[in-house]
Amino acid sequence: MLKGINQWCFPTGTPLETIFATCQKAGYETVELNVYEPGGVGLTMDTTAAEAEAIGAMARHYGLQLRSLSTGLLGKYPLTSNDESVRAAGRRAVQKQLELASLLGIDTILVVPGRVNDEVSYDVCYTRSQQELQKLVPDAEARGIYIGIENVWNKFLQSPLEMARYIDELQSPFAAAYYDVGNTLIVGFPDQWIRILGHRIKKVHVKDFKPNVGNYNGFVPLLAGDVPWARVREALLDIGYADTLTAELDAYASTAEQLIYDTSRHLDFIISGEAR
Repeated sequence: MLKGINQWCFPTGTPLETIFATCQKAGYETVELNVYEPGGVGLTMDTTAAEAEAIGAMARHYGLQLRSLSTGLLGKYPLTSNDESVRAAGRRAVQKQLELASLLGIDTILVVPGRVNDEVSYDVCYTRSQQELQKLVPDAEARGIYIGIENVWNKFLQSPLEMARYIDELQSPFAAAYYDVGNTLIVGFPDQWIRILGHRIKKVHVKDFKPNVGNYNGFVPLLAGDVPWARVREALLDIGYADTLTAELDAYASTAEQLIYDTSRHLDFIISGEAR
């Protein structure tokens, strides 16, 4: 498995060249970039083909692969909003992810399918998100890029059986899972999720969590929480997963860059099987 880290692990506004140089020095093999609103650092909704290709060349210069692409825009523009204009903005964000991924040679984009809340019930979220994703699947198929549906704290797809069924109902080989290890610890067992999702998993996010905290404050650096890393690694090997483990963590409050080096070492323990 490859050692990767998300752009979000760096303080907001960190230049891409600084990110790439630091990641090279810290021993990473891949970096996951994010798509931002216009004015963000790196890839944005306004990024041109030439600009994207220049970013790809910069990553290669530092010996780094770009294998997946994330975005936080679907939090602002959920695909399940009651407002069609908001859903349309969400679709445009996914379409931009697909466009940029194609330019950069990336094979998977991360997509949060929707959110259950006071305004959008669970059943509506299920049906509406699938309807919106069906509009995006043809573009993904044409480009050969996986739509990696991520399990997040959105009160939706809270069991691996349901998530597997949801993905299969999209009836496309390019509808897939972007599995987040830490996000499932509060509702289940990561190794069980991995085995049930199986071949659907195209990319993996790693973070650690302490369930007894019971809220977002329970997320901690890798190896500091309750994720059973040995079982996670065994399950990933059992399903034949050999792609990137991408760390997605909050930057340290002080000496922020140290997170990058600490996480690199933690990933070494997880990938080698030394972490328990």
